[in-house]
Amino acid sequence: MSKKIIIAADHAGFKLKEKIKAYLIKNNYEVKDAGTASDDSVDYPDFAHPAASGVEAGKYDLGITVCGSGNGINITANKYQGIRSALCWNEEISRLARAHNDANICALPGRFISEAEALLIVRTFLNTGFEGGRHKRRIDKIPLKRL
Repeated sequence: MSKKIIIAADHAGFKLKEKIKAYLIKNNYEVKDAGTASDDSVDYPDFAHPAASGVEAGKYDLGITVCGSGNGINITANKYQGIRSALCWNEEISRLARAHNDANICALPGRFISEAEALLIVRTFLNTGFEGGRHKRRIDKIPLKRL
């Protein structure tokens, strides 16, 4: 069974999103494209919200988001209690995001990495498992406790 991946981007990440989506489809992932559909100017929260809510609800195993710096789309996704979105700008950060932080969304800075770097980051993110152990204890302390 292939992993279900949701992918989303704003205008600054559109072209890179399309390259990543093609890579995922070629490698037999089930992909949901949450937009945007062009490089016309849009607002990143409009695409981060469907990606984050889909992952949080369990409809998708993991998410990939792209905006210019990666920050805006990452900040928005992390507003969801069940999301651990990590800004990944190189392979090692991507590996650690999954292995140590059990990140479930990989946020990419589309204006600062090449297509080859992005595909390496995504491949690493999707193929790295969570180590658990002491990292699980730390993950359990992240969610806010409502009074």
